[in-house]
Amino acid sequence: MNKAIALLSGGIDSPVAMYLMKDRVEVIAAHFHQQELTGPGEIEKVKRLLKRLEVKKAYLVPFTLVLKHIVEKCRHKEYYILQKIIMMKAAEKIAEKEGAKYLITGENLGQVSSQTLSNLVSITKHVKLEILRPLLTNDKEETIRKAKEIGTYEISEGPEICSLLGPKHPATKSDWQAIGRELENIDFALVEEALSKAEVVTDKEL
Repeated sequence: MNKAIALLSGGIDSPVAMYLMKDRVEVIAAHFHQQELTGPGEIEKVKRLLKRLEVKKAYLVPFTLVLKHIVEKCRHKEYYILQKIIMMKAAEKIAEKEGAKYLITGENLGQVSSQTLSNLVSITKHVKLEILRPLLTNDKEETIRKAKEIGTYEISEGPEICSLLGPKHPATKSDWQAIGRELENIDFALVEEALSKAEVVTDKEL
């Protein structure tokens, strides 16, 4: 079975996306955390989701310094687009290590500002691996129903921790080439350092 790295945010969507793909690919999760800002509850929540989804392996990557670097070096209104691209680039490094061919996300077209059509194009253009988006055209209520059905909804409820450093008025439109120029401001050595500090957990440890 082919392997895929799933970006698990802790919100409602990404666990459902992982669930929908688990019989089609071997799913390895990657969570990019801000535990220095959020406290231990963030990791505890993610581990509960991993256990519920019966994920066999996951990478918990400390990403606070990377996200602060985005705020310092790039246009803040494009934070969510750049955040997602850099997380996916980090996930590609994990995929290379694990022999995975795909990425999985819970992205949903038009649901929030970072997931408009032009922003999804900007993200995709800067990622090498194929991105599987099983929730792309879902209605939000449909995803919520599924989350309740599979037992992840109550775990996922609460504020989105990925928004801690984000702008009040994020970009709803973007140009992928302009985003590329913003990425040139990023020191990817920080990403490598974060990956080197990742905690790898297995189902036996959850």
